[in-house]
Amino acid sequence: MNRTPDTTGANSGADEVVEVLRQCLAEGLSVDIESVGTFRTDAHGHIRFLAARGKRIFLAYAIEDVAQVEALYDLLEKAGFHPWMDRKKLLPGQNWPRAIDRAISVTDYFVPCFSRRALERPGRFHAELRYALERAQEWPLEKTFVVPLRLDDCRLPRQITAHLQYIDLFPDPSEGTERLIAALGVTNPSSS
Repeated sequence: MNRTPDTTGANSGADEVVEVLRQCLAEGLSVDIESVGTFRTDAHGHIRFLAARGKRIFLAYAIEDVAQVEALYDLLEKAGFHPWMDRKKLLPGQNWPRAIDRAISVTDYFVPCFSRRALERPGRFHAELRYALERAQEWPLEKTFVVPLRLDDCRLPRQITAHLQYIDLFPDPSEGTERLIAALGVTNPSSS
């Protein structure tokens, strides 16, 4: 006898979400519920929920810069922000273009991570940047939304340098990170 899942019951959707959550955690993935928090498995195999805290920061980057941006993600998280990075937040099977656009539309700050590699080839980085610049036009003029960051000594597009101050993560990454955290409006708790 074949059994068809009950899709009319109130718990059917919740049961499906719980099952996806369990599968992702069993695979070692974390599960982020945008603006709510993240489920993770700790070193002992226990499921932990970390409530979203701090301002939401979207990190845009080229795939060649992933290691540097993952390190930045970790620093921002430790500083009390709620960073968003596709490699850390997207779930298997998720419609990633739609999820990325949604994450940009609800973020407090958009941080494009510029590098020679990001600027020299077409890719999603440029589409995300254009979308964020369009969104920035809706914000009050005195509100900071886009905070450009240079990972290396690259030449930024005129559309950026004509209107926005940028931060360098070189030659001193810690100084650049401190400036970024200050620009985002939170002082690093470990420096107090």
